[in-house]
Amino acid sequence: MINVKYIETENEYNSALSIRKEVFIEEQNVSIEEEIDEYEKIATHILALENSKAVGTARWRYTDDGVKLERFAVLEPYRSHGVGRALVEFAVDELREENLLYLNAQKYVIPFYRKFNFEEIGDIFYEAEIPHKKMVYNKEIV
Repeated sequence: MINVKYIETENEYNSALSIRKEVFIEEQNVSIEEEIDEYEKIATHILALENSKAVGTARWRYTDDGVKLERFAVLEPYRSHGVGRALVEFAVDELREENLLYLNAQKYVIPFYRKFNFEEIGDIFYEAEIPHKKMVYNKEIV
């Protein structure tokens, strides 16, 4: 059973950082300076737990364009267990009243986000030398 919750304690935040470091810094070679950015303190962070173990995380923040969902990360042994789905569904549900939700998806996970009614816009661009595409949540389809 996967439970997603708001991060409320320093221990929970440290668990989320540990997941992000393993996924982005170790697996994908993103620099720590790019991963741990100036938005850490203003973003809303969430944590996915499987049997009380922290296995995934994400965050969102308000921008001039809308609410940006970002830093979705799931530990490798827990991928394809529904953790990513639970994180996306939690975020979309919590932010359902917002006008615009968007994210910058790594190219290889674009099909995953399409399942949740995110639509690609614009051209491929690079963040941390990884190809991404902006995707916007389409409320009309839901």
